[in-house]
Amino acid sequence: MLKKFLFSFLIVSISFSQSLSSKLNKIISNKFFDTCLVAIQIEDLTADKVLFKKNEKMLLRPASNMKILTSAAGLIYLDEDYEFKTNLYYEGFISNDTLFGNIFVEGGCDPDFSTQDFYEFSEALKNLNIKVIAGNLYGDISFKDSMYWGKGWMWDDDPSSDAPRLSALNLNDNCLEIFFDNEQFEISPRTSFVDILIENDTSFSVYRDWMNNTNKIIIRGKPENNSYFKINITNPEKYFLTVFREVLDSSEIELTGEIEIKNLKANVYYITSVKRKFYDVIVNLNKNSDNLSAEMTLYALSEKYFGRPANADSGIKIIKELIDSIGFQASNYRIVDGSGVSHYNVLSAELLSGMLKYVYKKYPEKFRILYESFPIAGVDGTLENRMKDAKAFNNVRAKTGTLTGVSCISGYLTTKKNHSLAFSIMMQNFVGSAKRVRDLQDKILGILTEIK
Repeated sequence: MLKKFLFSFLIVSISFSQSLSSKLNKIISNKFFDTCLVAIQIEDLTADKVLFKKNEKMLLRPASNMKILTSAAGLIYLDEDYEFKTNLYYEGFISNDTLFGNIFVEGGCDPDFSTQDFYEFSEALKNLNIKVIAGNLYGDISFKDSMYWGKGWMWDDDPSSDAPRLSALNLNDNCLEIFFDNEQFEISPRTSFVDILIENDTSFSVYRDWMNNTNKIIIRGKPENNSYFKINITNPEKYFLTVFREVLDSSEIELTGEIEIKNLKANVYYITSVKRKFYDVIVNLNKNSDNLSAEMTLYALSEKYFGRPANADSGIKIIKELIDSIGFQASNYRIVDGSGVSHYNVLSAELLSGMLKYVYKKYPEKFRILYESFPIAGVDGTLENRMKDAKAFNNVRAKTGTLTGVSCISGYLTTKKNHSLAFSIMMQNFVGSAKRVRDLQDKILGILTEIK
């Protein structure tokens, strides 16, 4: 009787496997894939077996799927409670309401520091009864090296907000926002750091004078109603200090001196810190595919294990150590940044799926953090507008990845049988819009959710 049951189970299992394979093979046999490369690995985490694989060892550009490795390394080697700290100090002495000395801000590579955080600094100064700073405002950026972009980042991505300058002192994603309402516009934050130049033209455009590496914002033509632009800026540490000075002024704290970049001195007095846990950073990193957050995680890994100044190569050593530790060979892949912006990166679907499986099996609590940081199909982040009317709606939790000619999606989903799956789908070398590629990916994910 037992033998008969096992034989029947084996027949059903083989039949199911063939059915799933035939459905997926039918999709990837589309003529579209005559010229577009595709690599897939799908693993049943509940049953601990591979359900489907195709070109899973092929090396392809991961785009922002690189963030899966960076996030996993951050959770495991930094820990979710790791704090990005931006510290405020003063030197000199306070008499009545005047600080006779200087203020120092020590950068700690916080990727999510915003204008609002400066008010915590200004309140701390007010608590010391400081209304006048008779000295300078210094920024210490010695936490990391002087590289402002990752290896292989494209020169013509400038001034896109997807290619922010990298610094130990970051503010508002090192970008400026511009909102248009009819012919009126507003910049955020309002700052003297940028110059606005308005030019007449027949067509409307907004850009930064990136060719001359300046922070001049050029608005040409008649604005379209309710237009929105987010543009990166150059020299983010000076941007940080300029806006801080302006917030001090709005808080009725006068700074009489200049703003400069200078390393922290030994004889300074601690005032306060703005702290941000990796637990919070990873959400923006993955849901919104924030490149700055990924790169700052890489620098945090470097600084923790190799000291200052942190650099990308040392952070990548930690990711490679993680790859080796889960049974893959890091030397088989190429990794040059933490965000996947670079076209130099090459990974495999097998590795990405394997990393997702490793976190799920080895670190249940960290898995939950990683899982919840991924966009939800049809709900939020970079998947907000995908799978809204599909069977995978509100089920798939996955990291997307997009570069010109590259579209990837890797993550987790739950089947009708209530099994957890880890998957990686990588598609590369196509021309035109990525919508067709995404539709094919979504179709595959819909099939997976229907597994009974």
